[in-house]
Amino acid sequence: MRIGEEAPGTAAALPTGATGTDAERITAGIRSWVGSAPLRDLVGHFGGDWPDGDVAAVLAGLDDFSARHWDFRGGRERPDAREPAFDPATAGLVLATAAALGMVRPAEPAQPGYAHLVVLGGLAHACQRRVAYAAHLLRAGIRITGEVAVLGSFRPLSEVEHRDLAAAGVPPCDTEVAALDAAVRREFRVTAPAEDDGHDAAHPHHSWASRTYRPVGGPPVRVLAAPSGDPARRRAHTADTQRFWAGHVRLRAGDPVLMVTAPIYVPFQHCDALRTLAVPYGCVIETVGVDPALPDLAGLPEPTLTPGRYLQEIRSAIRSLRALHTALG
Repeated sequence: MRIGEEAPGTAAALPTGATGTDAERITAGIRSWVGSAPLRDLVGHFGGDWPDGDVAAVLAGLDDFSARHWDFRGGRERPDAREPAFDPATAGLVLATAAALGMVRPAEPAQPGYAHLVVLGGLAHACQRRVAYAAHLLRAGIRITGEVAVLGSFRPLSEVEHRDLAAAGVPPCDTEVAALDAAVRREFRVTAPAEDDGHDAAHPHHSWASRTYRPVGGPPVRVLAAPSGDPARRRAHTADTQRFWAGHVRLRAGDPVLMVTAPIYVPFQHCDALRTLAVPYGCVIETVGVDPALPDLAGLPEPTLTPGRYLQEIRSAIRSLRALHTALG
């Protein structure tokens, strides 16, 4: 069996590391996910030949293929991506592949407790759901010995995001981190931070902020806005926010860290966290997606996920896996 090829019906499993820095185990996980039968079938359906060679060559080939066939953003923000038109058979195959790759159904946390709970930012409506889900997990009995970290940036909100927040009854917010902060105040029933620090550089790519709230009877909740790692070219992205948080908290080898995002983003954001947190610090990463069916999330806006959105995020996962594999050296 060639590298990158799995037996038909093999479930796609995301890479993990026994101690966060187990390069061999992480590489095996990369090979398993990227070589899974559903992904191979999807590439074939879109007219692609499976790349030959080792894991690095397969990842490079899939990165190139997905850029040509599944990139509907073209450098734009996610809400501005075009939506392709697919026939019913193609749409069904895309959705089935996304489910097989762990991008559709939410999974509950596997452990009763963690060192830290990290909530990843995103579009304004996602910020509300993810923070609400984090609060739900704590009420459900998940133990956190360190802190809850809510990670975002000073990315300005779009008009669509403003309308989504207004429809959900959220007070007006100008930036992603403001939307996260509003959700933290509401869900954790806090009014003012115990610590407030930051730097206003008069530009969202350079500025940063850190606010720590101390809810009664629970772990501290830190809301961070990260600067961009490449401010001349782009805003802060997920990996920037994870690295920035790592600079504000003492991560120890073996620390279990639970990441919260949406199911569609679990593969790519999990692999970003392995690269930016597990590999350099030795912590252990588990990533789960919000369950939108929970009563605690009733009334919060939920976007419609389309075949085009899933293909775009399969591409994001491929690129994140490639960056992780490169980081392993």
